[in-house]
Amino acid sequence: MNDEERDERAPLGPGVPAQTVLAEVRGLRKLDRPTHGGRLFAYVYDPAVPGLDELAIAAYAESAHVNGLDPTAFPSLLAMENALVGAAARLLGGGPGSTAPDVVGSVTSGGTESLILAVKAARDAHPEIAAPRIVVPASAHAAFAKAAHYLRVALDPVPVSAETLRPAVADVAAAIGPATVLVVCSAPSYAHGVVDPVAEIAAVAAAAGVRCHVDACFGGWTLPWLRRLGAPVPPFDFAVPGVTSISVDLHKYAYAPKGVSVLLHRDPSLRAAQYFAFADWPGYTMINPVIASTRSGGPIAAAYATLRHLGDDGYLRLAALTRDAVAGLADAVRGVDGLRLMAEPESTVVCFTSTDPELDLFVLVDELAARGWHTQPQLSYADLPASVHLTVTASVAPRVAEFGPDLLAAVAAARAAGPVRLPAELRALATTLTPEALTPDLVAGLAAGLGLGAGADPTGAGAGEAGGAASSGAGPLPERMALVNALLDAAPPALRERLLVEFVGLLQRPAW
Repeated sequence: MNDEERDERAPLGPGVPAQTVLAEVRGLRKLDRPTHGGRLFAYVYDPAVPGLDELAIAAYAESAHVNGLDPTAFPSLLAMENALVGAAARLLGGGPGSTAPDVVGSVTSGGTESLILAVKAARDAHPEIAAPRIVVPASAHAAFAKAAHYLRVALDPVPVSAETLRPAVADVAAAIGPATVLVVCSAPSYAHGVVDPVAEIAAVAAAAGVRCHVDACFGGWTLPWLRRLGAPVPPFDFAVPGVTSISVDLHKYAYAPKGVSVLLHRDPSLRAAQYFAFADWPGYTMINPVIASTRSGGPIAAAYATLRHLGDDGYLRLAALTRDAVAGLADAVRGVDGLRLMAEPESTVVCFTSTDPELDLFVLVDELAARGWHTQPQLSYADLPASVHLTVTASVAPRVAEFGPDLLAAVAAARAAGPVRLPAELRALATTLTPEALTPDLVAGLAAGLGLGAGADPTGAGAGEAGGAASSGAGPLPERMALVNALLDAAPPALRERLLVEFVGLLQRPAW
């Protein structure tokens, strides 16, 4: 048998002992940002509750191999899903005794799936509309653009004010037309953490006979608790007439492991068009409430265990810790000359920008990362400046006192370093190149020039060291990303998209 034949017949190689495999996984995990400790302000949600991880993992393991495809075969999963939907509905103004007693819902894999299904239900409820459209604020989550792309629905964005970061209700009303099937608002918007005027937007949608979806994926599990703590949270849920559906992610501020969101509809008739059924083939009749058919019960069981364990008192306590952390971080930003808050915090976001041309936000982000604080840079858009986004969780509360001095030190270092100066050829490329003119070779050369070169093992370990473990074909990301972010910021959105598509394509290559 030659080497080629051997590779074809044994693509995975010989079996490896379990402890060796786990060691490989742990070694790869060391490359990641920290998911605990209160220093990562994006992507993960950490309540810092002792024992909660272990509980969620145990519940996950109990149901990992349960399949959500058929609730009659696995009624445990149906029971847990119904419990999660009921909890979300009650929290968000629905259920017995409310003005929305007939709320129903579905458990999805995340906010993007929830939003896609909200758009699908609205579209499919109007088969007579040949070219359906949805109206969204420019600050709405990008998943709505993804839904529009996947479902062939036109997107009508409404600009947001540079002062309020919200859409004008009159502009939303003007954007609604005969082909509009859905109007969207956020509670809050992800980028800046402000709540849209939901009651007013829902009213204009209802007057036009159009559904209104509230994207509360980010804030739906915090705003009700903050209201109970006395925060002036505006109306945004099913208590608002005209709100027809709401999405809320349990893997965000419900602190469940990744992979669980809930999409709620005010009544079953609104959900009906969300389902997909197909019987015209010789196999089983397919009936799916969500996009996936086979679904692991693991994330659902983990979410169920998390909610049951924390309960009302636990979530109220976590919301109070988060509120205090937000206030402390916002004070730290206010105390720095040259920085300003994009908005006074209304939820769990602190977002700030620079008012000093010599204080480059992208350099500041790198300086904060060098001090162990991982923030999320946001590029400029229309008349909105670049900004730094902090998603604040309960685990941040004990670290707030450390952030202020580190922020001052990072600002001083960023000023000393000075703003990023894009080479003239890069700036010309960003401002004149069209997306169509990009080629993989051009992007590969650009990536290499920015320190994003391909061909190296990002683990820093050769195949012998890793014992044959997976490695990427792309080189390690540079520790400092200011130049990359400055280039993307100089490029128009369409070019940004194409650059990132091509770059991620370079990262995602088979490991041989």
